[in-house]
Amino acid sequence: MKFLYNLIVFKVSILLRIVALFNNKIKLFVDGRKEVFKEIEVLRNQNTIWFHAASLGEFEQARPIIEEVKNNYKNYKILVTFFSPSGYEIRKNYNLADVICYLPLDSKSNAKKFVEIVNPKMAIFVKYEFWPNFLKELKNKNSTTILISGILREKQVFFKWYGQFMRNALNSFDHFFVQDKNSKKLLESINFKNVTIAGDTRFDRVSRILTQDNSIDFIDEFKENKYTIVAGSTWIQDEELIVDYINTHASAEEKFIIAPHNIKADAILELQNSIEKATILYSKKENKDLTNYQVFILDTIGILTKIYAAADIAYVGGGLKTGLHNILEPATFGIPVVIGNKYDKFKEAVDLVAAKGCISISNQQEFTEILLKLKTDTDFRKESGAINSSYIQENLGATKKIMNYLKLKL
Repeated sequence: MKFLYNLIVFKVSILLRIVALFNNKIKLFVDGRKEVFKEIEVLRNQNTIWFHAASLGEFEQARPIIEEVKNNYKNYKILVTFFSPSGYEIRKNYNLADVICYLPLDSKSNAKKFVEIVNPKMAIFVKYEFWPNFLKELKNKNSTTILISGILREKQVFFKWYGQFMRNALNSFDHFFVQDKNSKKLLESINFKNVTIAGDTRFDRVSRILTQDNSIDFIDEFKENKYTIVAGSTWIQDEELIVDYINTHASAEEKFIIAPHNIKADAILELQNSIEKATILYSKKENKDLTNYQVFILDTIGILTKIYAAADIAYVGGGLKTGLHNILEPATFGIPVVIGNKYDKFKEAVDLVAAKGCISISNQQEFTEILLKLKTDTDFRKESGAINSSYIQENLGATKKIMNYLKLKL
């Protein structure tokens, strides 16, 4: 299995360089890794704590720990690595990290060179990032290695009869901080006892949002204190539902804010042209009377969290595709959240759908019916929002548990 794994990594590295010639996202993936070893050279012979996140969602789970480490251990450098361009491109200028870069592909040579340069005092992997060659090198360097906000599932290779190679990689972890009992049980089934159920650090992250100023002048102007629906991180499948509702059912007393996942100009123009109500783009808002518009499209990034503060209800995209986006950010504001029907890999979504704070839909009819119900049934809307707010408060504390462990190791 070890030989096969390394062979696959080698072949993938070649294939990616070919695909990058035709695919912009893969080009970012490949080109972004070309200068990694130069970028991390500044960390040589430094006290470094390394955080690795696959993408943006996992970075948000690392963020509360990064902030605590930065506040309490100022003599350490912070390295943040990403696997995906969608995480790196958005957070490459994050000001609490000393170096932010892509993680090289998990070849034996890359892993050895990377860990040799950084030589981290501690490596913190997020959720479900398991790279055997990197983990082996960390163990060889005696770096303390932990997993935070971990999620394990029976279908993963660790729990298959042929998964010994990947199970061996888990031996590099000094401790696993997992989100739920099932993950702990699965690790214990393959003889890992160094497991703590800590929960998800994102709850600590989103709860802090309420302590900041979330007002935005141009949104307040646009909203006019009217009933407002915010659709965040939408894909085309989500936008089709939203546009149909706007064109067919929206009253003059409703406002809509749409934050598409894809903000390329052609996609934004297509979305705008499909809407029959007066629509304004973020990029075109200057010197406009925003009260004249019913739909506001955010063709920008970085402000969605604050936008949710203006919402009466939120729709979070990705659940009709394969990757549901962050529902905890709107939930923390105590508003109902509507999502698609592909959410089983997201514990918070499973929990909140069961609790009825989050409503799952699978087609236009269900989407329209729930939006009309939420608009007209004030009690139902308030009850759903209160469930979400309570859920956030009940799940705080993961950061503190993890930091208590870190204090013993740093």
